[in-house]
Amino acid sequence: MRQPRFPLGQVVATPGALTALEKVGESPATFIRRHVSGDWGEVDEHDRRENELSVHRGIRLLSAYNLSDGTRIWIITEADRSSTTLLLPSEY
Repeated sequence: MRQPRFPLGQVVATPGALTALEKVGESPATFIRRHVSGDWGEVDEHDRRENELSVHRGIRLLSAYNLSDGTRIWIITEADRSSTTLLLPSEY
């Protein structure tokens, strides 16, 4: 694994995200590792550039990943790096 690029703070997940991950047998840790290493997943080029700037400027970070059944999950690290949340887009 690559070195973490920023602190995650307290890591939490919504019930919907946990249910979706459990349904397909995927681990939240897999996606957290990708997020903290700067693999932003399925975001467009604009959001990718914004995340790269946000790492250094202390702005909120957003990654998006598709689970094996196509369900999309988001991971958001707050600007102050106090917390990181795994959630479904519908739970935002």
